[in-house]
Amino acid sequence: MAVQERQDLIDHWIESNPSLSGPHEARLVGYGVPVWALIAHLRVVEDPRRVATDYGLLMDAIEAVLAYYRQHRALIDARIALNEAAFEG
Repeated sequence: MAVQERQDLIDHWIESNPSLSGPHEARLVGYGVPVWALIAHLRVVEDPRRVATDYGLLMDAIEAVLAYYRQHRALIDARIALNEAAFEG
């Protein structure tokens, strides 16, 4: 998939969270599911199609999440780590 096509998917599916600022808090348009939560789930199930099924999403949405994650990996990984730390302590 070309870079422009990926950006088109991101533009269509990913939005800023109006309540929480920063790229690490972005979410899916129309669903409100945070990108970081989908990536964390993907790490557990290890299958993008399973994530789509589990959340009732189209694969285009998952492709957008993955493309967005590649652009903001460090911030999203840090957000996931904070969430995991909150449940460990």
